[in-house]
Amino acid sequence: MKIVRAKDYNDMSRKAANIISAQVIMKPNCVLGLATGSTPIGTYAQLVEWYEKGDLDFSEVTTVNLDEYKGLPRDNDQSYYYFMNNNLFSKVNINLKRTFLPDGMEPDSEKACSDYDKVIASVGGVDLQLLGLGHNGHIGFNEPGTAFEAETHCVNLTESTVKANQRFFASIDDVPKQAYTMGIKTIMQAKKILVVVSGEDKAAIIKEAFFGPITPQVQASVLQLHNDVTIVADEAALSLVK
Repeated sequence: MKIVRAKDYNDMSRKAANIISAQVIMKPNCVLGLATGSTPIGTYAQLVEWYEKGDLDFSEVTTVNLDEYKGLPRDNDQSYYYFMNNNLFSKVNINLKRTFLPDGMEPDSEKACSDYDKVIASVGGVDLQLLGLGHNGHIGFNEPGTAFEAETHCVNLTESTVKANQRFFASIDDVPKQAYTMGIKTIMQAKKILVVVSGEDKAAIIKEAFFGPITPQVQASVLQLHNDVTIVADEAALSLVK
């Protein structure tokens, strides 16, 4: 496990984007596993900037996203497809036919998850998986206690997650209560994993997840067992790590 220390959020974003861009340059037809949430926004913005300068070409890249809300159409401004399109896909020369997320509008959970596992297998697996880190150590929507051997599955979102997401919706009744997410087994099969973490509020979970025991109660702790993990975090997030 390699830890890259960044000065602040912008430096973290640049350093993470540098790792992703190196992957794209070394293997133009690579498969990128992508994440949503506030932390990677700066990383995507940096990739877009380098693309606009002519330094990056996404024309052969395939992407698979970690997760999607169940029941939200792609054109809903809170769907993860909308997020990806807004922050990356619409701003670079990626082939949209090679951008994949779980089908949030598939009501049959077993079918949606099985179909997505087949998609990931059909593209040859993930070369580099980008991850954020939740305050409780979750990665994707894999909440504490999820079995490490899970592949793509349907998750009942915790009450705290639903409440945290309420600010994005008109009312709590509109917040999706379920999501489809890659499981830990799926994530761990990626050849490389890149974790981006920012802010003092993540300092305790960085210490617990990456320097504590490996346990399903802290989902990210399993990353200690992967042979190619890079954590890019700012000084505030690494304040408890020597």
